[in-house]
Amino acid sequence: KCREWIAAIGRITADTPREFEAFSRNRDPRGVTLVLDSSGGTMSGLALGRSIRALGIRTTVGKTVFLPSPEDGQKRATLSPKAHCASMCAFVLLGGTRRHVPSDARVLVHQIWPSAKRDDATGANYSAIDLVRVQRELGNMARYTVDMGADIQLFEIAMRIPPWEALRPLSNSDLIRLGVYNSDDAFETDHTVRPTAAPAPQGSVPTVTRPVASPAEPVPAAPLQAIA
Repeated sequence: KCREWIAAIGRITADTPREFEAFSRNRDPRGVTLVLDSSGGTMSGLALGRSIRALGIRTTVGKTVFLPSPEDGQKRATLSPKAHCASMCAFVLLGGTRRHVPSDARVLVHQIWPSAKRDDATGANYSAIDLVRVQRELGNMARYTVDMGADIQLFEIAMRIPPWEALRPLSNSDLIRLGVYNSDDAFETDHTVRPTAAPAPQGSVPTVTRPVASPAEPVPAAPLQAIA
């Protein structure tokens, strides 16, 4: 009776969508819950999100903590809500057909920016090609946001935050209002109640895990990074 999930941990790279497709060919992830714990990464996260939606996968934010193996030798784990989904990860989260964000988890957003200019964004030089590329990606990102069923204001909020400022955390009410959070249960069934108010408080290679009952102690989050 243990639940199962896919743990997706770490930065999103240009290879991540292809690695996820290879992972999916060897298993059947349709309808499974994908648990995200990521500081973000490249714009390839949009392709990853579309693959997640095509498979009917649910998404949530959490940290997978492995537990000592029992006598049967099967891997077991628990989910800690003390996790973060930042930058491009917030848009990967939208790929889920149902999306749950624990009240202790953090979802943070900011602008996209050329990765080579990220470390010195205000002092770097920009070419016409840089501007064309960014504007193209902005269009792709806006379209993706709408296609995934979120409010376009989510895209607008993210694009207000330049890379030299702290990422903008989304509150529980933001997440519901913007259509990011739409399920009260990370392992939703057909009878799960959809949220209409703020969610109630709750106590990079994918791996399939099996949980047990109690949540683990929080683990410190990795440093946040900008979208490449």
